Amino acid sequence: MQFVDVEPTFWVANLIGQHDIARQARATRVPPVRYDAIREGLGRVRAFTQEHQASVHMPRIGAGLAGGDWTVIEGIVQKELTGQGVSVTVYDLPPRP
Repeated sequence: MQFVDVEPTFWVANLIGQHDIARQARATRVPPVRYDAIREGLGRVRAFTQEHQASVHMPRIGAGLAGGDWTVIEGIVQKELTGQGVSVTVYDLPPRP
């Protein structure tokens, strides 16, 4: 985890929750997503947001090139963040043309 101070009340959290990308992992059929890493990272995000009285705004992490199942990741987000009182907004990017 890395927290980058952009402005006095705006941070970016860099969470590494995958190893490789899905296109390269197809041969092994093991998606590169690492659910435990996402769980641990979001736990750190929770502590940071509670300390700074912040909210979380994020895309559907781990469900794109990482090849993860959003249903599993959403459960992790609920357990680690929303279930602990952290306000979370998840954004969907528009589909590519």
